[in-house]
Amino acid sequence: MTLAPLPLSALRLDREVRTSLESVGLRTVGSILAAPRAPLARRFGKTLITRLDQALGRVEEAITPRLPVAALSAERHFAEPLTRTEDIEHLVLMLSATLKRDLERRGEGARRLQLALFRVDGVVSRIGVGTSRPMREPALIGKLFHERLTALEGDIDAGYGFDLVRLAVLSSTRIEDAQTDLAGDTINAGEDLALFADRIRARLGDNAVLAPVMVESHIPERAAVLAPFGERPEAKAGSLAAPGRGWPERPVRLFRDPEPVEVTAEIPEGPPARFHWRRALHRIAAAEGPERIAPEWWRDQEGAATRDYFRVEDEDGRRYWLYREGFYGGAEAFPRWFMHGIFA
Repeated sequence: MTLAPLPLSALRLDREVRTSLESVGLRTVGSILAAPRAPLARRFGKTLITRLDQALGRVEEAITPRLPVAALSAERHFAEPLTRTEDIEHLVLMLSATLKRDLERRGEGARRLQLALFRVDGVVSRIGVGTSRPMREPALIGKLFHERLTALEGDIDAGYGFDLVRLAVLSSTRIEDAQTDLAGDTINAGEDLALFADRIRARLGDNAVLAPVMVESHIPERAAVLAPFGERPEAKAGSLAAPGRGWPERPVRLFRDPEPVEVTAEIPEGPPARFHWRRALHRIAAAEGPERIAPEWWRDQEGAATRDYFRVEDEDGRRYWLYREGFYGGAEAFPRWFMHGIFA
């Protein structure tokens, strides 16, 4: 048996019990298993038999996990339990004001908050919200919990009421002081959008609002992925999330699936002279390229081919993004052409 060679400490016995067992020569779990149970219970107590049965899986042991303690929290006790959602929302504003002072002192803003509602019979309801940006304004925090409580209105059973309400900051980050304009108003670039997205996520879930995030890939359809709005990285100067000068021009509308086109070129490796797309003929007035993009060498290359992209403008002034897949004289005698995007 696997437990046999283990020491007595593996049974989580008190030191006095272990010392008494070792004094009579019982120093391992295996020696206790080989001894009669009745004399062991009479001499060393029923706790020894219980611990032994728990180790063998004969007796179930309830485990109550300890949740991590929040760095900041505020709570309020009530002699008369609360039952109305309006009272809970009003209390959230009061507790948020208390947390705001602590957050300001630390120079931080909340990113994840949890509202714990303790019912008089011991049942606890925990409601969490997340923020896209560090937040510590009570009015904004109240709006998020209003949306969350509205969404969970049918799932929260107040019973005989809540006699304890606790608001905790589970996660916080550094927050910089906002710049103000000459009139004294705070310049909140993007704050309204972030708050709107947070309220939608609080009502419908974290995946209700997605935002494109650039990743390290030159392949156009792989250069960006959709991530939850609150998990997108902040744009930094010189990073992939903030392309600037020197980056190739990209179309405003990029097709998810490139559409095949029929192209006629003056020379095989040159830009297209005209092309048929969606039953219409387009004559090229100007072209720029090629921009060669090859698939990443560390990815599976089965079925992948090098692309030559051209930015073209037809006689009506409309601009398109075409690419030629493959090479002339290669595996395919006549490479295929595709429409991948449209410029403004």
